[in-house]
Amino acid sequence: MTVIKIEHLSKSFGRNQVLKDVNFQVEKGEVVCLIGSSGSGKSTLLRCINLLETPSGGQIFYKDENILDDKHNIQEYRTHLGMVFQQFNLFNNHNVLKNCTVGQMKVLKRSKAEADEVALKYLQIVGMDQYVNAKPRQLSGGQKQRVAIARALSMSPDVMLFDEPTSALDPEMVGEVLKVMRQLADSGNTMLIVTHEMEFAKEVADRVVFMDKGVIVEDGPPTQVLVNPQHERTKAFLKRTLR
Repeated sequence: MTVIKIEHLSKSFGRNQVLKDVNFQVEKGEVVCLIGSSGSGKSTLLRCINLLETPSGGQIFYKDENILDDKHNIQEYRTHLGMVFQQFNLFNNHNVLKNCTVGQMKVLKRSKAEADEVALKYLQIVGMDQYVNAKPRQLSGGQKQRVAIARALSMSPDVMLFDEPTSALDPEMVGEVLKVMRQLADSGNTMLIVTHEMEFAKEVADRVVFMDKGVIVEDGPPTQVLVNPQHERTKAFLKRTLR
């Protein structure tokens, strides 16, 4: 089943066209990694999918419904997407548990008891259940990112979007976040991940999508795109990255 389908998507900021006629889709249970140089359009594509940026043209379908139709409820659509950012975006004035329950109670209208139960389940999965009373300032970067993942999962999304979730972390903390993401992939979560972690993409992704200058250059299984790329641009990128 196709969860997200993108057709002829474009995005410009003034005269700068960042996305050009992008077409691709994500199936239920699929893990798709987006790779490419900085400025290739990966993060903008993710931000268009959850409508943090408004596309300049094209269509985005969620389960066969065009979410760019005027009649579509954007807030309702966003509840189906979990977003994990580079910079964690936790509420600094709330403790770990409340970070994971406030959205559930406000948006999904869950009771406090139900929200607590769901949050604790996911905090346990990411290994942060002992820190429920801690404030974000008391946590390391890796711990904050694991809380951010638990918060996104607590909203019971259909698709998890990750925007370079390890790029703001110290090298020794990258592993703990990737470990959690591996577990999520193994559990059958649908995931769209912008990443620079090539080994992770090779191990975990069902598909790797290479973007360059706002277009999708190559899209296929990791064994093809990362090991035996067909396009010169992909080869040049991997040569630089894997050096």
